[in-house]
Amino acid sequence: METTRLSEKGQIVIPKRVRESHGWEAGVKFQIEELEDGVKLKPIGPFEETTIKDVLGCTHYNGPVKTLKDMETAIETGAKESR
Repeated sequence: METTRLSEKGQIVIPKRVRESHGWEAGVKFQIEELEDGVKLKPIGPFEETTIKDVLGCTHYNGPVKTLKDMETAIETGAKESR
């Protein structure tokens, strides 16, 4: 287990080995969760978390709902046509 120290400015250096193992570079943002015995740092991704309902409108499809079977058939047809 590695150790670090809180600076007078309230900053903590995350050891290089830990940063590299997680792929964290300068500028990465973290969410801070207070726990009973400390804090948890969780990196915030470049995009906010979304659900399928959040992004479904970007397809601009206004036709009838397609089933998985419909989609598989279309893919198979397209693959045969591209040969």
